[in-house]
Amino acid sequence: MSEQNNRGIIREINGPIVTITLPGVRNGEQVKIGERGLYGEVITLRGDNAVVQAYESTEGVRPGEPAEALGWPLSVELGPGLLGSIFDGVQRPLEEIFEGHGDHIPRGLSLPALDREKSWHFVPEESLERGTHLESGIRLGTVQETETVEHRVLVPPDRAGELVELAPEGDYTLEDTIGRVRTPDGRTRKLKLYHRWPVRNARPYVKRDHGVAPLITGQRILDTFFPLLKGGKGAVPGPFGAGKTVVQQQIARWSNADIVIYVGCGERGNELVDILETFPTLQDPYSGRKLMERTLLVANTSNMPVVAREASIYVGMTMAEYYRDQGYDVVMLADSTSRWAEALREVSGRLGQMPVEEGYPAYLASRLAAVYERAGRVETGGCDKGSVTLIGAVSPPGGDFSEPVTAHTKEIIQTFWALSKELADARHYPAIDWTGSFSEHVSTAGKWWHKEIDPDWEARRGEALALLARDAELLRIVNLVGPEALSSAQRWELEGAALIKDGVLQQSALDEVDTFSSPEKQFLLLDMALTVYEKGAELIELGVPVQELTDLPLLAKARRAKQVYDSTQTEQLLELMEEFNQSFDKIRTEYAKFEEHAQ
Repeated sequence: MSEQNNRGIIREINGPIVTITLPGVRNGEQVKIGERGLYGEVITLRGDNAVVQAYESTEGVRPGEPAEALGWPLSVELGPGLLGSIFDGVQRPLEEIFEGHGDHIPRGLSLPALDREKSWHFVPEESLERGTHLESGIRLGTVQETETVEHRVLVPPDRAGELVELAPEGDYTLEDTIGRVRTPDGRTRKLKLYHRWPVRNARPYVKRDHGVAPLITGQRILDTFFPLLKGGKGAVPGPFGAGKTVVQQQIARWSNADIVIYVGCGERGNELVDILETFPTLQDPYSGRKLMERTLLVANTSNMPVVAREASIYVGMTMAEYYRDQGYDVVMLADSTSRWAEALREVSGRLGQMPVEEGYPAYLASRLAAVYERAGRVETGGCDKGSVTLIGAVSPPGGDFSEPVTAHTKEIIQTFWALSKELADARHYPAIDWTGSFSEHVSTAGKWWHKEIDPDWEARRGEALALLARDAELLRIVNLVGPEALSSAQRWELEGAALIKDGVLQQSALDEVDTFSSPEKQFLLLDMALTVYEKGAELIELGVPVQELTDLPLLAKARRAKQVYDSTQTEQLLELMEEFNQSFDKIRTEYAKFEEHAQ
């Protein structure tokens, strides 16, 4: 686009929607709006007029002010320096903005996302020689981005061709040329440590692959009962106060992913402040170093422009795909997709589009599906395997799971962690409802558990869920006619289910021992609770009074084991299990003697 025809004029302003006359502009292109130079994106073309959604408040902007096309779509910078950073919804670095401009982001401010002054030590791939044909995703070399993560510098998707030159090992800034390629059209293109990529376009890969290993979060109800594979799609729906943000923070802190990307999309400022303050102080449980060395944050609070909120999900996903292409397992947490959908609804309403259920646009389901579809495990251009696991929080008004965002999400995802207000009110955390949640990954995760932990994992999980289902039925009877209507065996079933709820499912994020539970500990706690129930059920059949069993001190011990023994103390848990077995055997022996004496 020439200098003469990349300038236009503002015709109309409707909140974040601005109509400009700008002949030749393309759909999706970025523009600068008004004398303040606000950034926006073309979303509709009507002849020579373009409808633009502004990423910043249009207050004070008037019709007649100039507009300018920038020649490229909304894009992010991808290169060393992303990890440990905090960005806004359109990838502006918030820490640099705070240092230079204070608490508020000046409108029209444009800053590079990555530091142009910092030098990085680049080590080229020894196998690459001049004349080598380079495909997209081939590794050019490495940079040690943090102590925890090695950054793999890749051939960008638009730079495939014949290698003309590759820089020797040394220190380079992002703007330095580290190589040149000759593309099929005969042009020589520069290679740098970073490149740009449009956020609304999924990054290419060779082929999709099936997930093979679960994402271990250290949360028992997630890992043991409703597992999510690396490369899977999950959702955490729940009403206000049910603990969505805490669940996502626990996943971000404890998951065994290589890279964590947390996108705060339209959530309350106080929640994001808590994340921004605590994450830099946390220790990575796997490396012992700072958690932020493998984490980056995108913060777009509810008081920030609604259109930037809509863009923030795409910004986070593009950065997640970039690290996936390097062969890493990435987990991206979107908190929340409901606020993202509300941004779609507001823009749609201002465009005068026909609303459907609850005012959302007709394309809500397809947009949600398109975002979740970008998650997955893939084979990259460099023949590595990488994955993006997407976990979206959903905030249904009043906890109504039939509302459009939750209902559409439920049809798309593979793992559904439904939060319950009743459990949260009862102080049972995480408040994930085991009757309303599901996972389609149980059989695949079972192969991993069978190989790595215990062959009985899938069977024991099924037994626990069956006991919890019977417990729900029995509690309805108790609520109607009282506990006297239950037999001894049924009363013991209630006790066994309570032991699973208290000793396995309930887990405190604030307890230093209980906040994380390794897979080994998770299985031992589950097996212990079921063994106690089964041993007790055998004694009930022999005629032992249920009251004698419910008064046993070992039940309290079983409930407290999760907080007494950490994930390294599996031997002590096995010893405790043996102690329980001996206690039940002693009761069996004493009761047999009593029966013999009575006869």
